[in-house]
Amino acid sequence: MTRIAFTLIGGKSWTGGYNYLLNLLRVITQRHPGVLQPILFFGTDVDPDDARPFQKMEGIKIVSSPLMNMDQRNSNLLKSLILGAPPAIRRLFQTHRVDVLFENAQFYGRNIGVPTIAWIPDFQHRELSHLFSRGAWWKRELGFRAQIHAGRTIMLSSNDARTSCEHYYPNTRDRTHVVRFAVPPSHVPDASEIASVIRTYDLPARYFYLPNQFWQHKNHLLVIDALALLKERGEKVLVVASGKQLDPYRPEHFEKIQARLRSTGVSDQFRMLGLVPYEDIAPLMAGSIALLNPSLFEGWSTTVEEARGLAVPMILSDLPVHREQADGIARFFDRHSAAALAETLLSVWDDPTTLTTTSASARTALLDPVQRFADDFVTLVERVRMQHIGKSKTSK
Repeated sequence: MTRIAFTLIGGKSWTGGYNYLLNLLRVITQRHPGVLQPILFFGTDVDPDDARPFQKMEGIKIVSSPLMNMDQRNSNLLKSLILGAPPAIRRLFQTHRVDVLFENAQFYGRNIGVPTIAWIPDFQHRELSHLFSRGAWWKRELGFRAQIHAGRTIMLSSNDARTSCEHYYPNTRDRTHVVRFAVPPSHVPDASEIASVIRTYDLPARYFYLPNQFWQHKNHLLVIDALALLKERGEKVLVVASGKQLDPYRPEHFEKIQARLRSTGVSDQFRMLGLVPYEDIAPLMAGSIALLNPSLFEGWSTTVEEARGLAVPMILSDLPVHREQADGIARFFDRHSAAALAETLLSVWDDPTTLTTTSASARTALLDPVQRFADDFVTLVERVRMQHIGKSKTSK
């Protein structure tokens, strides 16, 4: 078995990254048991709630070490840049016989001692630079440059991201690999579960569901403006939104959303649930008329994959990556036009069957993207390991 090291991604600060790792480990252990041995390195300061889902998974080895604590990140990064790797972490990986390292936001240096795959989720700071402060922009940029300069194999989640990567960083060509993630539904809720969750949140029988964190690029303001246009015409639809109500790059953004709701008077058409338990998302999604994702930018949308897995109809912004991800199983609208979104919402609200005909193909095709995700990831890990072995033999 190839022993591959992971460190915790996200958490309460980035639920998308956290759920990505949880899903990745679940998929590779279920679809390719006995091929990879995932070793997940936690800090001793990890939140027990964050650790618990991983601890329940079969086939995962968990190692707790204070070297991985959050208060060590800056020190580890400094050692990575100056020394080529933090010596103690290099020894930690050696002790646990790590064959391949899966690296995300934390850079472990060009001399970490094991072949490394760097997963870059997206290039939002390049595409939407105006949403970042100068400090936040350079923090992301320098991290990417360090990984690229260290010769990492770059893993991306879409062809759209690959095009951006090779455009902004031409020396990554021949080192980029696309591994599109897919989400198998861990549980398909039945009618009674859906009804129970709908009662919990006191929702009506008909609504659109928007499960995105309230970050500026998620484009909630466009949805509010679309609802306001419909209200002016005497039309009403309901959008139910869940997600963390904070943009870490624009802390004032959520107040802007609340102010727009007050000024347009559509609060009764835009229900905000806050951050809901993950197990409630599938029933909320399955009970909706359609999933709504109006985002101005995505790497590869987890919510789209979850909706695909549940065969939920989708209304998506016209991002190239959305078209790559859901062509044929979603309706698209101009992501800069409130009028276009208003027309789309109203037409589906009046006749939801216009979307259900396409969603039927999603359930039929469900196993293919999930298996492809598992196959592509395992293939990439084995390729990186064998290339490293080949280079080691050549250098002797």
